[in-house]
Amino acid sequence: MTQMQTPPPFDPEIERALERRRDIVVTSMAREDIPRVRALGGDVASLAPTTHWGFDRVDVVATGGEGKPDVPLVVLAPPHGHGPVPTLVFLHGGGLIAGTAEADLDLLAELAHEVGCAVVSVEYRLAPEEPFPAALDDVMTAFAWLRSGAAPDRLDTERMVLVGISAGGGLAAAVGLALRDSGAPLPAGMLLMCPMLDHRSNSCSAQQMVGLGSWDATANATAWGAYLGDAEPTSHASASLAKDLSGLPPVFIDVGSAETFRDECVDFASRIWADGGQAELHVWPGGAHAFDVLAPWARMSRDARRPRVAWLRRLLERA
Repeated sequence: MTQMQTPPPFDPEIERALERRRDIVVTSMAREDIPRVRALGGDVASLAPTTHWGFDRVDVVATGGEGKPDVPLVVLAPPHGHGPVPTLVFLHGGGLIAGTAEADLDLLAELAHEVGCAVVSVEYRLAPEEPFPAALDDVMTAFAWLRSGAAPDRLDTERMVLVGISAGGGLAAAVGLALRDSGAPLPAGMLLMCPMLDHRSNSCSAQQMVGLGSWDATANATAWGAYLGDAEPTSHASASLAKDLSGLPPVFIDVGSAETFRDECVDFASRIWADGGQAELHVWPGGAHAFDVLAPWARMSRDARRPRVAWLRRLLERA
């Protein structure tokens, strides 16, 4: 794939972060690079959410059924004495080939603390060892288990919001479609941060950002190839393939203007509106992929976190 379009500029603070954090920039990833990419997330600070925001942490297992495996979950809940609180069911990033349930918990703990929620982070299986539909099945298992009454009593499982970042955002969108298509109860909403929605990587923004930013179309094609394996792509894998986006709960999407996923995110929101649904879309000028994780201190990163809080508050008040 060649760079065919002039790329938009990066925000100056984000550009400096990209130059300094070459350790977490993933472009031109080949299949043999997957172990190296996995190692980039090996320094997760798992104690920060409990230390900084006062959450109690408990590790539980969502039991599978009908031959499906159990799914480990990391639960961050307010201390005892609080009543049941809304629950953010979180799906980490990592291109569906890397990452753990501990990844980005700081980001989610801050969001949950601001809104008054708990967090349930799902340890879904990774490709290529476990290709589609393994990750989808794991999240469906976790969601069904939470709804079954087996969850910790501090979780209000009638008010669950699916939250995902990058690959986890795309997976959350696919789970929402799978739940809708099966007639199962839907989450109250879906909060998708720079979601990885389309396996085709053929948009203008994908072409513009080849070799640039923190995740490009070459890395994206490798990741999708590992995840799909020999499976025929469907909307339950690559959410952008859905022909009908009606019947979804309210959706929040944010994305950077200088990243691979910009156009697929804009298109997804536009199609939700066209099909009569609710979506809130933010495109942050000069933002690279996952810019607020890359540079949480940047002014734009701090600005980007506020609309998520406001949207969640409005959503949960209605729920």
